[in-house]
Amino acid sequence: MLKLLVSFLAQARFEEAIKLTGSELVSKIDFYKNAWLPARTLVEQAIHNRHQVDPSGEIVRFTVGGCPWQDHVFQIERERQLEPNIKFAIYEDDNGQWRVQAVPVSQGSFASRLPLPEAWRGLNTDVLSGISGIPGCVFCHHSGFIGGNSSYEGALQMARFTLQMAAASITPADHQEVKNL
Repeated sequence: MLKLLVSFLAQARFEEAIKLTGSELVSKIDFYKNAWLPARTLVEQAIHNRHQVDPSGEIVRFTVGGCPWQDHVFQIERERQLEPNIKFAIYEDDNGQWRVQAVPVSQGSFASRLPLPEAWRGLNTDVLSGISGIPGCVFCHHSGFIGGNSSYEGALQMARFTLQMAAASITPADHQEVKNL
């Protein structure tokens, strides 16, 4: 009798595991079909139009926020041998604010190819706008991988300023002088 009960419980747990695994599989397939694969087209468009966003070609603008873009950026850069690499992605979030996100050095990495300036990190709103000289700043993450602005133009200025600082090898101490250029 005990063997029968144990066998019954094992069978019930096995069936629960099958249902759970099946739902996870369906969820992954749904993600790839409805989000990841369609995002490829959005990323291709953004990369195609990158020189219209900024002459450097190092900033892309996504017309739809929240799409899984990083895998596609890395893949398209390899396929097309893009030089220079893309440093920033700009997109509108669900709240109507704009994000400027640094591209990581590699997929899954927490290090950025070019993080937002150290002098901005951890700051927000008026303090960040004052330090950066860019109106409408919302925040800059402590690691510099992402920042926000109330407008597209402001987010674009944040990315461009970071590119200019890197090109000129400007240190945080020099930041105030560059801001006034």
